[in-house]
Amino acid sequence: MTNKSILPAIVLAALAMMLSSCTTMNPAGTQTLITDDLLNFHCPPGAWTVTDGVLARQGGGDIWTNQPYGDFVLSLEFKVAEKTNSGVFIRTGDPDDCVQTGLEIQIYDSHGTDAPGKHDCGAIYDCLAPSTNAARKSGEWNQLIVTARGSRLNVVMNGEPIIEMNLDEWTEPHKNPQDDSPNKFNRPIKDFPRAGFIGFQDHGHPVWYRNVKVTTLDESSRI
Repeated sequence: MTNKSILPAIVLAALAMMLSSCTTMNPAGTQTLITDDLLNFHCPPGAWTVTDGVLARQGGGDIWTNQPYGDFVLSLEFKVAEKTNSGVFIRTGDPDDCVQTGLEIQIYDSHGTDAPGKHDCGAIYDCLAPSTNAARKSGEWNQLIVTARGSRLNVVMNGEPIIEMNLDEWTEPHKNPQDDSPNKFNRPIKDFPRAGFIGFQDHGHPVWYRNVKVTTLDESSRI
């Protein structure tokens, strides 16, 4: 091979490495949701603020994305104060009726609970308890990754898989299939929207979120 033929090969290889690196750092379909101006969200005026990239609850109502999401990976960090109760809503069809039209990943100060239940941190609220208590102490940042693909919902907290849920198994209203326990939902979870808004709950307690990113998935990624 001559030097003239080697040079283009080197350039092409370098470009391929750069493109691969860019794809890793900023995957196609990934959106950083929290900006200083909160343009990706809507909420009552002054209810939430952003300082140095951290979304903080001030009081006055929940905050919702302007855009609905269907199949996605949502990654974020959250921090709670003592006795904080909050939540991350996903696929919410009607933010004005979020409990009956969306699923809530519970955000709660439940570090140290031996056997977490359906209302503890990481639970799918009133539906499914986390398999283990991965919540850190109040005042410490936690990482949360939520993957929604069709009927499948998976949650990882601080590196620990805590939720594996098939929404299609929830075939009756007011009933959880694993243990026949009651829930508060007026229709089967399998009939909840498969696309909707992402929201952060104002439950009257201090809570903070940062590094909130969502990566949309196409239908070919479904399991």
